[in-house]
Amino acid sequence: MGQPSVVEVGDGFWNLRAPMKIGGVLDVRTHASLVRRRSGKYLLLDACAISPEARRLIDEQTNGGEALEAMLHLHPFHTLFVRKLHEAYPGAKLYGTARHRSQAPDLAWQPETTDQPDLHALFAEDLTFSVPRGVDFIPENQNLHFSSVLAFHPASRTLHVDDTLNYVRFPWPIRVFKADMLGLHPSLPRVLERRAGAARDFRAWTEELVLRVRPIENLCAAHTSFQVGRAPGDPPLHARVEAAVRGIEPKLAAHERRWG
Repeated sequence: MGQPSVVEVGDGFWNLRAPMKIGGVLDVRTHASLVRRRSGKYLLLDACAISPEARRLIDEQTNGGEALEAMLHLHPFHTLFVRKLHEAYPGAKLYGTARHRSQAPDLAWQPETTDQPDLHALFAEDLTFSVPRGVDFIPENQNLHFSSVLAFHPASRTLHVDDTLNYVRFPWPIRVFKADMLGLHPSLPRVLERRAGAARDFRAWTEELVLRVRPIENLCAAHTSFQVGRAPGDPPLHARVEAAVRGIEPKLAAHERRWG
């Protein structure tokens, strides 16, 4: 059975799931999230193909888009569905990264970019954000998709994240041996800045991430799977993130040996 196209995560947060095929064959899936603000307005985080079910949800919640205040595009290389979603809801303000602006310069982008503190302050009543440090946010190699802006929604205890964290829930019969897997994107060694202190800066960011995830119960990751709550006996999300962080320490140590 396939994934649902709409996941009601809780307390004003919905995750929208959609197929995205590489080479027309491999479906890696992608996502967006609809967030209700305390003001009664709504935000869309990222963009994906909108299913009829997702379109009904957005229209019902936002009165046909009238209450959709803004779209926040959080991953510089997730640009495929930006224009189509904007055309569906042209009244929503557009925020993105520098790369979003360069890929679609004709769209009416707001001056604030989603990786900067001035944007984060605009939505601080409802969301908090985190941007990885010590890595290239927009690397020249467009196949390196590590960095994105992580968005935390405290009201629903949810983390919306693109490629930076990968979560995979395995199908049967693999699930008999291993139910799922959470880790940092494997392109990390190639995006660490080639300078002294980059690994130290990234390590400090991961330490902050583990602390910020402590109250989080739900993980909405871009590709393959999502996690809402946890089964009895499963470790909490922050413990799983902490384990993933420990797993990349050899890569950080190797970078330090070379660059300092």
